[in-house]
Amino acid sequence: MRTLLVAAFVVVLLSVFSRVLTAVMLRLGRGFLLTKAVSEQLEKPIRVLLPLLGLQAVLAAASDELALISLARRITALVMIACFTWLAMRLIRGLEQAVQLKNPVDVSDNLRARQIQTQSRVLFRTLSFFILLIGAAGMLMTFPGARQFGASLLASAGLAGLAVGFAARPVLANLIAGIQIAITQPIRLDDVVIVENEWGRIEEITGTYVVVRIWDDRRLVVPLQYFIEKPFQNWTRRNSSIIGSIFLWVDYSLPLEPVREELRRLCQEVPELWDGRVIVLQVTDSSEKSIQVRVLVSSPDSSRNWDLRCHLREALIHFIQRDYPGCLPQLRADLNVGRKPSVEHPVPDHVEPERQPPV
Repeated sequence: MRTLLVAAFVVVLLSVFSRVLTAVMLRLGRGFLLTKAVSEQLEKPIRVLLPLLGLQAVLAAASDELALISLARRITALVMIACFTWLAMRLIRGLEQAVQLKNPVDVSDNLRARQIQTQSRVLFRTLSFFILLIGAAGMLMTFPGARQFGASLLASAGLAGLAVGFAARPVLANLIAGIQIAITQPIRLDDVVIVENEWGRIEEITGTYVVVRIWDDRRLVVPLQYFIEKPFQNWTRRNSSIIGSIFLWVDYSLPLEPVREELRRLCQEVPELWDGRVIVLQVTDSSEKSIQVRVLVSSPDSSRNWDLRCHLREALIHFIQRDYPGCLPQLRADLNVGRKPSVEHPVPDHVEPERQPPV
């Protein structure tokens, strides 16, 4: 009974002290971004850890002859290891939040911020995984049977070890790929990418996979290893500006200079979509029925380029329909076929075949 009373008194006293300590930490740390984020994350773990430390000290000083003292010490040790693991993971989370708040991505020029956020997020997630693994291993090592099992696993180098290594290969591959992505940064948060023929933005990068938010609000979950081993398109690798194209099929009789003037006028009407870098109209193909006209225009980013291309396509089609309706693609037929008198051409006795020039 005396041990229980002392333990209860110590737990209550340290609980009050932990609340006062965390309140002081929050008050002193609110003036700085880093200390504020870390203090907010460490508040709950500290309030649980300090009473546990006091309880463990009381149990360690108690007599070994008390009933259930070994079980109480074992449970307290397990909870303390879990609490230390929780504290370390919350500390990493606080550092990650501080980095994100220091480098926001909701600005016009966010390339540097996206680089820093991508590196910090992947590295912090990887570090959290290792801390969780160490905490779980520490909890298992408190049991004598688990220590013997771990020693036997480390000592054995047979088929079981190969099987475990082969089974863990995808996890280790994604882990290594995450470190590579954090260092080399082939992708960053909010990058515009084409993955598996889908257009979307990098929404989240975890320790094992990447979430791509597709344009229609679907989510494409891709393993980290995919971005190391397979090719993909990154439209915002250096900057977000991009050139887009539209194609029109028109008749041979269409004059191109009025269409070029109309194209320039349309682009100048939407300066929020056209950045003024590229504007080109060229005939890129022809067939027996029509010609293909390609328009190239540039925009600050891919979303506005899509809107600009749709706007120009609609406006140019309307312009041709209004001013040159006869220049739309059409089929021609000669209705006098079969009515014309036949004209006989003399056939020479000997025709010399044409030869191509020597190469």
